Amino acid sequence: MDSIAKRLEYLIDKKGITAYELSSSTGISQSTLSRIINKGSKPNLKNSEALAKYFHITKDWLINGSSEKEDSNQYAEVNEPSSNYLKSESLSIMQVPLVNQYAYAGYMSGLADTEYIETLPKIPFVLDKEYKGEYLCIEVKGDSMDDESHQSYLEGDILLCRNIRKEYWKSKLHINKWDFVIVHREKGIVVKRIIKHDVEKGIITCHSLNDYYKDFEIDLRDVSKIFNIVDIQRKRNRR
Repeated sequence: MDSIAKRLEYLIDKKGITAYELSSSTGISQSTLSRIINKGSKPNLKNSEALAKYFHITKDWLINGSSEKEDSNQYAEVNEPSSNYLKSESLSIMQVPLVNQYAYAGYMSGLADTEYIETLPKIPFVLDKEYKGEYLCIEVKGDSMDDESHQSYLEGDILLCRNIRKEYWKSKLHINKWDFVIVHREKGIVVKRIIKHDVEKGIITCHSLNDYYKDFEIDLRDVSKIFNIVDIQRKRNRR
């Protein structure tokens, strides 16, 4: 993907949307998107920020094809990429265990069981590079994160999630950069936006995009795992 046109085409195809849907979601005119895709024109600052926010990417990767480094303090990982990766030209295809809606209870009971995790089906995720760390795919259940905007997570969406090791919970989570999947011992698996992290008390405040659901606090001592959401797969013809 050596041009902005190819990178944007790749993102559109991966998300399973049309250029019209992208225009409606970002407010960027179809003529501007056409110039980017067909002529490789660079978007202005406002449009590049809108695209980066919509696709959960960096402006630098969109414009120049390079990605700014992740925070080595909070998200440093020691696990090297393995046979879960397949190479295809400049892309990497990562095979990731999937916890679908019907496997929630089984995952909760087998959380620390490596053998159980290995029994989960694996699905491919196409990435622009290999990533280190522990990954899991979670299928969205319910409508608590659906506010009918482009930020929504719809029931049935598949989320690519990266584990945040517990030692990093002691420093403030990057709540302005990521949304999260939280595995709670009683509440189960929840997809939420964290709007506050009280590091001293070890309390996070969880927010649903759907106004029907109220904010609530979670004590991190009752949490088994926290993942940040790094990518999403959605079926075509869905909002």
